[in-house]
Formats: sequence, structure tokens, C-alpha cells
Amino acid sequence: MRVGIGYDVHAFAENRKLILGGVEIKHYKGLKGHSDADVLIHSIMDALLGAAGLNDIGVHFPDTDMNFKDISSLKLLSIVKEKVSTKGYKIINIDSVIMLEKPKISPYTKLMKENIAKSLDIKQEQINIKATTTEKLGFCGREEGAAAESIVLLE
Repeated sequence: MRVGIGYDVHAFAENRKLILGGVEIKHYKGLKGHSDADVLIHSIMDALLGAAGLNDIGVHFPDTDMNFKDISSLKLLSIVKEKVSTKGYKIINIDSVIMLEKPKISPYTKLMKENIAKSLDIKQEQINIKATTTEKLGFCGREEGAAAESIVLLE
């Protein structure tokens, strides 16, 4: 059994889509990043890579590589799944939390789980997604950006 933790942060930016868990969410700003800036998927990828002893997403998908410019993080997640599987591990469960003041994401979590489960070839029941505000504190509270943290268990 191996445990991994992942954390990611992106700032909000004008003229960007807000993508969380591979779902486009209606909001007046999106997240700034080299890829689609999906903080939830990025935190899950880092947790998976960490648990498997495979470093982090910056090593595998550097923001200097134009092949990853505006790429869907779900595509990157599928690549990470293959890297983890190649090391002989299987995913037992994923628990994630997204930190942002707005928008509310509860209407979207079912679709997020569907997307993530499909990319990882696991059951939706193996994935838990929560959201929280930071009570108006810090960069998330000031609505300057969003963060996500994930923990995974591999066997």
C-alpha cells in the first residue's frame, strides 16, 4: 500500500474557461495556466505520481513544453494512470477537496467523478470530491484563485 498527496494552485484570469474535474463550469473567470489549469486533476495527478514514487507533474509535463499548451488535464491524467500501472500499482481510492469561494461546484461533482473515473479506468465510488470556501481568507477567499488537494491510496 502506498499513499500520495497532491496540491495545486492557479490564479483566476480573464478570457479563460473554468475547468474543474474536466467539466467546464460557468463563471466569469477561468484559471490561468499552461494547460487547462484544472487544479483538481493536477492535484490528483501529483498524488498518484507521488504515491508511485514518480516525482511530480512538473517533471512529466513541464510548462515549457508546447505539446502541453492548453491540453485537457484529463488527457494528462490518463498518461499518469499508465505510468502508475506500469509500476504495478492499482488505485484503491482518491479523496479530494477544492478550495474556492465561487462558484459553487456541488452541481458538477457527479460529472467530475464520471470524467475522472473514465480517465483512470476505476469506479466512481472510488473517488470523493469535496469543496470548501476559505471564509474569505487568503487568495482563495479574495477570489484571486483556486486550490485543490488530493490524497490517493495505491495497492
